[in-house]
Amino acid sequence: MSIQHTPAAQRENSPTRAAMASMAGGTLEYYDNYIYALAAALVFGHVFFPTGAGGVATLASMATFAVSYAARPVGAVLLGHVGDRFGRKRVLVTILVLMGTCTFLVGCLPAYSTIGVWAPVLLVTLRILQGISVGGETAAATVLTIEVAPPHRRAFFTSWSPNGIVGGFVLATLVFIPVSALPDERLYSWGWRIPFLLSALVTVAGFIIRAKLAESEAFVEAREENTLVKVPVLEVFRSHWGAVLRVVLCSLAFAIDTVIKVFALSFATTEYGIAESTMLWVLIVSHLGALVTQPLIASLADRVGRKPVFIAGNLGCAATLFAYFASIQARSTPLLFITGFCSVTLAYAAINATYPSFFAEMFHLRVRQTGMALGIQIGLIAAGFAPSVYLALTADDPKNWLPVAIISAVIAVAAALSAVTAKETAFTPLDQLGEPIAHTPAPDTAARPRTGTPS
Repeated sequence: MSIQHTPAAQRENSPTRAAMASMAGGTLEYYDNYIYALAAALVFGHVFFPTGAGGVATLASMATFAVSYAARPVGAVLLGHVGDRFGRKRVLVTILVLMGTCTFLVGCLPAYSTIGVWAPVLLVTLRILQGISVGGETAAATVLTIEVAPPHRRAFFTSWSPNGIVGGFVLATLVFIPVSALPDERLYSWGWRIPFLLSALVTVAGFIIRAKLAESEAFVEAREENTLVKVPVLEVFRSHWGAVLRVVLCSLAFAIDTVIKVFALSFATTEYGIAESTMLWVLIVSHLGALVTQPLIASLADRVGRKPVFIAGNLGCAATLFAYFASIQARSTPLLFITGFCSVTLAYAAINATYPSFFAEMFHLRVRQTGMALGIQIGLIAAGFAPSVYLALTADDPKNWLPVAIISAVIAVAAALSAVTAKETAFTPLDQLGEPIAHTPAPDTAARPRTGTPS
């Protein structure tokens, strides 16, 4: 059954609007994620945990950040279920409101000195809800965008979702630098709250954009024709388990991002005495560059295919990380900026620009959001343990970066080899994407929509 759209509906479903909605949501999600990470490392041990606990307070504070990684697969399943059964837009708006509300409430929480143990309890609760939200964001934004994008520009339009992630990192870092410079008394009392409260502005802007979206024509047709599945996660494991496994293995490449943003930052400042401001500006400049290169690289992936670009990005990271660590050892600021550009703005940007379309195109429309989200979030759990593994590798010789670079290169090569096993989908029509469903699902009368154009 073909759905006829009015011109207004077509404007609501335009690829540009979908891409901007993806970028706005990604910026909010990862602005929130990064300011939480910075606050957990610098502030929360003092504010939300008993004073005098020393290193235990810092450890407990960092644990509140890590707990979100356990919640992400839950978010992938729950939000994927809603998106694959009831609509992508509904999930996108829900995610934005959930993350924005939780982040704002973190900025309003009383300290441990005011309400005692309820302070860390409320903090952990909000962090779990944030993790659920993050677990569904990238997949939901990518799936809606890919289903409205022109066939020959799917990678370009979906690349604006990771551009939002990069923008969130840059924005969080820029906001937190002056805040962290406040005197301790002001920082611990009210200063740390500013970045969290400012998230309300991004939330409102993102909501305005996402509220004007409509469902993709492809999803509406599937819903009208009664071909949606009742339990997407079961269908994913029944007929798309190979694609999920492939996405998990390809997602190991995200550990490279952890090496650059977390381990190398700490390594350079603590072991080689490089100023924290220098390293932060290396990261800011290289990520600002990625905002430009990622859409360009995605356009290349639309011309030559997803696989060669994704594979080249991984192999490029495997090589450039050695140069990046060598520049840290040399304490050379110019080399840091040059190798940071090569690692982040070029090599990792090729991964970041390509993975949304590459992963989403492995799945059929009926399970696309669930499958993509689940594969990414399972892979990210492994990436989340990367800093601990890297610290263990350098325990005997803290200045020896070679084992970290070697392991990172092995991870990148493994992700590239996983990509080799995938089908090239850049030139496959939308309705032919995804491994074939093994059986015809039973009619799902619950999924039948009311008459009228969805909004």
